[in-house]
Amino acid sequence: MSSPPPVVTEDTSCAEAVAKMADSKSSSLFVRAKSGKIIGILTEVDVARRVAFRAESATPVQHFMSSPVQSVKPDDMLYQAIGIMRRRNFSHLPVVRKKQVVGVLRFRSALAIASAVVVDRIDNLVHEDSVEGLQDMRGVQVEIAMSMLDDGIDATEVQALISHVNRDVHRRVVDRVLSEMLDEGLGEPPVPFSTVIMGSGGRDENFLYPDQDNGLILQDYEDEQHSVVDSFFIEFSERVTKMLDDVGFPLCLGFVMATNPIWRKSISQWKHQTSSWSAERSTAAVRLADIFFDFVPVWGKPKFANALRDHITELMHNNIGFLSEIAKDQRGFRPAIRAFGRFKTEPGMPRGRVNLKKGGMQMLVNAVRLLALRDGVPVTSTLARIEALERIGTFSKNEAEELVAAFSHFASVLLRHQINCFNRRETVNYEVVVSTLTKFERTRLKEALKTVQWLQERVAGDLTGDVLSS
Repeated sequence: MSSPPPVVTEDTSCAEAVAKMADSKSSSLFVRAKSGKIIGILTEVDVARRVAFRAESATPVQHFMSSPVQSVKPDDMLYQAIGIMRRRNFSHLPVVRKKQVVGVLRFRSALAIASAVVVDRIDNLVHEDSVEGLQDMRGVQVEIAMSMLDDGIDATEVQALISHVNRDVHRRVVDRVLSEMLDEGLGEPPVPFSTVIMGSGGRDENFLYPDQDNGLILQDYEDEQHSVVDSFFIEFSERVTKMLDDVGFPLCLGFVMATNPIWRKSISQWKHQTSSWSAERSTAAVRLADIFFDFVPVWGKPKFANALRDHITELMHNNIGFLSEIAKDQRGFRPAIRAFGRFKTEPGMPRGRVNLKKGGMQMLVNAVRLLALRDGVPVTSTLARIEALERIGTFSKNEAEELVAAFSHFASVLLRHQINCFNRRETVNYEVVVSTLTKFERTRLKEALKTVQWLQERVAGDLTGDVLSS
């Protein structure tokens, strides 16, 4: 951690707060209540976006600070702090001892210190504009996973870092395609837009070598512009998906890509489409909606994605009719465990081999998503959803802890399996050979699969009134 930044009271004026930041050459300051508790933070970004040219100098800083503030203790592990900052999108995190700020962590420097060698290589690669440089990210992701798992880092944090790198690659591909199209005389985009990714990337839960799940949200435009707008974004989407394929993100076999007009719409069209899915409730509508719900923006105007997220959160909140249709569509999938705790192999797979993503993790992800949508939770990552659902009382503390433990164990077993596949030069997959696990790992895996069973029964009862049978 670095030296503590200034601390001011909640009634300190904006002018005084900014002056303190400048005098101390600090990029942030913390706001303290009369009780001594840290209740807010003001950063350089806050000053630029919220204070400058918008606030009277005498306005109390409490009106522009970011709040609430989470903190860590000086003896907490660094990766715990990194995890908090990643999940909550914090750039600064106070280190507090007995209500006193004793230091501050900055996300970028903390991450670099934690994995200096790996992060240095990542930075070098993602800042190369060549397709070859981006292709090398495949090998680096394996190194990231191996290094962090060997250091005892939770597998969910490894997934988050892989997802972060993948998003950066997506952004660079979009930048490169737009630059090429401009150089070729195809012009600038006719309307502002946002590129979004869905699925595991949208949840910060990428494993190694994910395929493409992307789409576009365009600013609304007049009908007479359609031919110009659509022709540009057809060309743009084809180039982006091809380049992503070239650098190591395979084309989606289900065509969940911006080249498919289903996933390329204006903000109003998206709102109309999602509302239609909700009203229609056909099998096709249910599956399309379920694919889309985990989207996050990776390039462009985030306000489009944020507006659509607000619409979907409101649309799905307590929408038992539609969510029950999704739950019914998913009830044919059951965890890979039989009665008396025996592992269950899917038909057509060798005995003793379990597709742990399909037979475990994905069912947990799907069930948690349904409850989050029902209860109006807007976040997309599974762990953040569990945390939010515990906070509002959907899950008890013990239930939330069991779900987090199950999710983390699935991630750990799958990532190590994928690394072993890579090292053996085999196709990286999700089919774990149970006999290769330790006795402890098998025991924990059975517990995790039983937790998924319980969760599925809970969701079925809450949304459909059905009771699932094993």
